[in-house]
Amino acid sequence: MQQWARFTIIGAILVTAYVLVLAWQKDYGNTNSTPENTAVVSNEVSADVSTSQTNVATDVPTAANVAGNQPANAETTATTNQQLVTVQTDLYRVWINPKGGDIVRLELLNHDSSKNSNQPFVMLESDKNRTYVAQSGLIGANGPDSSSSGRPVFEVEKNSYTLVDAQAAARTVGQAVKVLTIPMVYKTANGVEVVKTYTFTQGQYPITVDYKVINRSQQSWQGQFFGQIKRDDSVDPGKSSQGIFQLGTYLGGAWGTPDEHYNKLKFSNFNDEKLNQQAQGGWVAVVQHYFVSAWIPGTLKLTQADGKPYTADLQSRKSPDNMNIIGFTSPVITVPVGTSMEVNATFYSGPKIQSELKDLAAGLNQTVDYGWLWPIAKLLFLGLETFHKFLGNWGWSIILLTVVVKMILWPLSAKSYRSMAKMRVIAPEMQRMKEEFGEDRMRFSQEMMALYKREGVNPLSGCLPLFLQMPIFLALYWVLMESVELRHAPWLGWIQDLAAMDPWFILPLLMGVTMYVQQMLNPQPNDPMQAKVFRLMPIIFTVFMLFFPAGLVLYWIVNNSITILQQWFIAQNVKKEKEAVAES
Repeated sequence: MQQWARFTIIGAILVTAYVLVLAWQKDYGNTNSTPENTAVVSNEVSADVSTSQTNVATDVPTAANVAGNQPANAETTATTNQQLVTVQTDLYRVWINPKGGDIVRLELLNHDSSKNSNQPFVMLESDKNRTYVAQSGLIGANGPDSSSSGRPVFEVEKNSYTLVDAQAAARTVGQAVKVLTIPMVYKTANGVEVVKTYTFTQGQYPITVDYKVINRSQQSWQGQFFGQIKRDDSVDPGKSSQGIFQLGTYLGGAWGTPDEHYNKLKFSNFNDEKLNQQAQGGWVAVVQHYFVSAWIPGTLKLTQADGKPYTADLQSRKSPDNMNIIGFTSPVITVPVGTSMEVNATFYSGPKIQSELKDLAAGLNQTVDYGWLWPIAKLLFLGLETFHKFLGNWGWSIILLTVVVKMILWPLSAKSYRSMAKMRVIAPEMQRMKEEFGEDRMRFSQEMMALYKREGVNPLSGCLPLFLQMPIFLALYWVLMESVELRHAPWLGWIQDLAAMDPWFILPLLMGVTMYVQQMLNPQPNDPMQAKVFRLMPIIFTVFMLFFPAGLVLYWIVNNSITILQQWFIAQNVKKEKEAVAES
């Protein structure tokens, strides 16, 4: 029975290790991706490169087959030296291409590209290194984006906007929230005016993209609004390679509806298992480590009527040049002569902050993917977030969380440790019985079970603490790997990133020491082979932990340290009880 208990413990430890290795490679690690150049990108973007990267005719989705007028030609055509429109807020630095009005570059000012870099994190870009852009437009019978002359060229009042302009305007009218609007105008030869407006709000990542069509022509206008994300197969810039392991996180498409909140769609399946779903209140996205870009269809307003949510077609496809495209199209919209219509959507490109994403669309917050242990992971993150509010440090928050978890599990683990302490006390008696009965295994097993019953010992109880800790350990791993709040979060001294491995390997070595001490407090195996395996486990796990996030190793050290104190305290009590019984 004791051997089975030890084999169970060893098996549980190995299963934990195996599951964590699988977790690293979960969602494929994007093994089919092409290498990405690591050259530093300057703050100034070449208009020539960006324009050429976003003017491919195949970018535009196929419109619904509805009878109508042919697309009107533009009065002007695109020029290769078109200057990009730059926008800067407190969170973003954005470049918009007047041809098509697409976002061709987006930098996150509050997130560094790497721990030791002052360069902002580049979310979207379109150059020789990577193509990752947000596109939107009007297609269909009269949609300018379906014109044979190519994407429409919008006129803009100026080429540079900042939130400072919006702040000044807000103070003039007494507004509390600063809103920056950028109208872009396109006019057709037959009298249709299209106004595309970007709206940025201070302190908020969501960007509103609004299209207004004013029909001053002599015939009805028909078209569809589309929004999509186009990305190549370059690697995730947030993915890190540490030591012999690559920390694999999901890079690919995702979508959701009110009925099916969160679904993944690998880039490789954009054609074979392509998305083709109608939904009102849905969303589409490209997900990467810590960050997400998403389109959320909005409302449609005809003339003076109130805007109402529209049912959008969620779609995915591979372009002929092997680009991954996921997006949506609205229903066919008809604008009679002398009337107007407005249709909009929200575009989000930034960190995966759960509190912000959940208010945008149902299931969008699940792009913070905690895996199958998400209920435990969410509770752990809630605890970490609560402690961080008054501690101000994620490292100390992890330590306090570990203490709280140990206190909650104390009643269950105490029974187990008490049984293990009793086994350590009766170990000499078991050795004597083994020598006495020799090869008579049947008699030895009978006497051993009688001893267990007499002393109130459960040999399988040693497995309980490990089984209790395993799901918490795995869930905390995903919290550290998926929560952008812990990205580049320092603790103290040499630990400047709790989501990365310890650069000096001090924490893994301390973990190995605590694991060895804890093991010495457990009853030692009588079988020489088992004893050798148990002595090797601290070494194996120390090597294994060298490449784990420092925050996870910190949790394990604190957990082991508290367990050592708990086991020592219980062992002393059991020893005193045994001595008291012997004296009486």
